Amino acid sequence: MDEQQALARLRELEIETPSWGYGNSGTRFHVYPWPGAARNASERIADAALVHRLTGCCPSVALHIPWDAVDDYGELKAFAEAQGVRIGAINPNLFGSDEYRLGSLCNPDAGVRAQAVEHCRECIAIAEEVGSPLISLWLADGTNYPGQDDLRTRHARLLDGLEQVYASLRPGMRLLVEYKFFEPGFYSTDLPDWGTAALACRRLGDQAQVLVDTGHHPQGTNVEQIVALLLAEGLLGGFHFNNRKYADDDLIVGSIDPFELFRIMREIASADAVRSVAFMIDQSHNVEGKIDAMVQSAMNIQTAYAKALLVDGPRLSAAQAEGDVLGAHRVLLEAFETDVRPQLGRLRRELGVEEDPVAAFRGGGFAEALARERGTAAVESAYETL
Repeated sequence: MDEQQALARLRELEIETPSWGYGNSGTRFHVYPWPGAARNASERIADAALVHRLTGCCPSVALHIPWDAVDDYGELKAFAEAQGVRIGAINPNLFGSDEYRLGSLCNPDAGVRAQAVEHCRECIAIAEEVGSPLISLWLADGTNYPGQDDLRTRHARLLDGLEQVYASLRPGMRLLVEYKFFEPGFYSTDLPDWGTAALACRRLGDQAQVLVDTGHHPQGTNVEQIVALLLAEGLLGGFHFNNRKYADDDLIVGSIDPFELFRIMREIASADAVRSVAFMIDQSHNVEGKIDAMVQSAMNIQTAYAKALLVDGPRLSAAQAEGDVLGAHRVLLEAFETDVRPQLGRLRRELGVEEDPVAAFRGGGFAEALARERGTAAVESAYETL
């Protein structure tokens, strides 16, 4: 692939940032307010729009309901468009209410299950109003102790609830079903792995696909193999990109294991799937700035994809066919070790942004202006759940 072809492929990569990444958040022990952090949906959208102006590759922002609930979603959509972005995936919150102590769609109480389904329907209506084609669903449902609930019964409740939600989707919408192997349930989670999510999506229909959060796996999981299999089965709907060292750390994308990110993006590049998969960031910036950390994540995803596009496919296939194990591995290393900063600099010049968007943010007075305008944002109770 020559440079022009690679640049054309890179221009196709769009990365969605999350509204919740711009507000105050913290660890299980404390929430650390950040000067100028966004305090409401409009400010979170404005910050996402700034990230897009700095990077040229982040044209949409995901919302979390009710964290981003407003009285007039048509007005919010118009505000986002005026800022130069669009509203992306709508994320129902099925873990932030007291009623969900024992789960949402899998709760033993039929009334709580009905409440959860109704909230998802509300989010589908919001998605329709703002023009979003994506509902991104993560359940915190699970159990802490053996015998706490019947596992097969919970699975039946899960499928029943998902079927009700799926039946409410509008034409052209997709339901992205996310999984997580532990937390907050430590004995069992009701959507613990990609296989369970894939089985559910197969049962639901073509508008349901799996969402892969890169922090939602046991240590040592081969995430790129999961990505490859979901691509092969037509079930990969999207990503929640972040990075982890031990658990679901929600760190800056590619900050701990950039080679893993490269390997994931290699599967995307080899399948030419960048236009059909939703690339979304899901991070919690607890001790660092919000906006420049988000910009760095977008840059790291671009870098990994640029390197993935450099893999010499014919040489790799030949080495694999010949059983040349080391030779095949070296083809990947050659691409991963290539300095793609000049290529990305050219891309950003063509997009009309600075070659180093983080430096542009830090040198442009944006953080200082936001701190003067907003002060040290008060800690919002919604974000204390992160």
